Amino acid sequence: MGELTDKIKGGVNEAIGKAKEALGEHNNDASLKAEGEAQQAKGKGEQMKGSVKGALGDNI
Repeated sequence: MGELTDKIKGGVNEAIGKAKEALGEHNNDASLKAEGEAQQAKGKGEQMKGSVKGALGDNI
């Protein structure tokens, strides 16, 4: 179950991050754009964590 949870969290963080980045770019807000980029990176990390759990089993 942890694999799916991590992948879902990662997907949500990536989507929110992309929205923040686009909004920051549209409004010329460098800090919001950077926050969005960071949140996307966090989401990718969570998805990778879920993939590793799936490959090795949820008991890690």
